[in-house]
Amino acid sequence: MKMKKILSMCLIGVMAMGLLAGCGSSDDQQSSSDNSKTESTDTASSEDTSDSGSQGDGKTLVVYYSATGSTKAVAEEIAKRTGGDIFEIEPKETYTDQDLDWTDDDSRVSREHDNEDERDVELVSTTVDNWDSYGTVFVGYPKMEYSL
Repeated sequence: MKMKKILSMCLIGVMAMGLLAGCGSSDDQQSSSDNSKTESTDTASSEDTSDSGSQGDGKTLVVYYSATGSTKAVAEEIAKRTGGDIFEIEPKETYTDQDLDWTDDDSRVSREHDNEDERDVELVSTTVDNWDSYGTVFVGYPKMEYSL
């Protein structure tokens, strides 16, 4: 009985902390919003009076590698929203589902992970046409620990 009461009190305490943490963030967000307005006004003023010094003509490039299609979908969305061009990093020897089976110690990704000598993968192309014309480049690649 005593253990049940202790667990109940701990649970109530955790829930209370969660509620209180949510209450305190509204003031921070408001002041953060105010700061953002000030910064954007300052930035707009400085852009009018100074030379940007950025390279390229302001075009955007989205460079990505996608083994299963998830990163490709994100890259296409970024390109669509920014009006950017896309460059896909493609290995000459594409990865099969068996190659991507990280639970198999003999799979291609496991061997490449464990042996530095096998990580240099030959690509279809390593050159982006008109590279100097891009002012912003987004790079996307898979993170196997996460999923969409």
